[in-house]
Amino acid sequence: MRGVHPRLGLVLSPAGGVLKQALPPFRAGIGGPLGSGKQWWSWVVLHDVVGAIRHALTADGLRGPVNVVAPGAVPNAEFAKTLGLVLGRPSAMPVPTMALKLLFGEAADGAILTGVHAVPEALEKTGFRFAHPTLEPALRHLLT
Repeated sequence: MRGVHPRLGLVLSPAGGVLKQALPPFRAGIGGPLGSGKQWWSWVVLHDVVGAIRHALTADGLRGPVNVVAPGAVPNAEFAKTLGLVLGRPSAMPVPTMALKLLFGEAADGAILTGVHAVPEALEKTGFRFAHPTLEPALRHLLT
């Protein structure tokens, strides 16, 4: 029996997750990089998650762990800059590491301050095409 194990990146949707949480400060003009901003953010839009799962159900050559992330991973500082650009708001106010640790405790280290530069190699090798492979057009699609 064929088994596929999807590993999701940061799923972008204005209805939930990291993007929903980021929107209020960015819209207020006080958004910016988290911590150093150097940590990689491997993201994917919700529409592409659904498409990748549908693809996994039908692609016979797809097996084992599968990174469900867009090919355009970016450092957090670039994510913040791009989100500010799309919203037409400043995005240079960094959130200090200490503040994140006070707010989120241990979760800050694992989920926010440590990044993973994942690539969707298995999906692409089996012919999956992302509707939103790069960040700025993806954010424009989601937010405008």
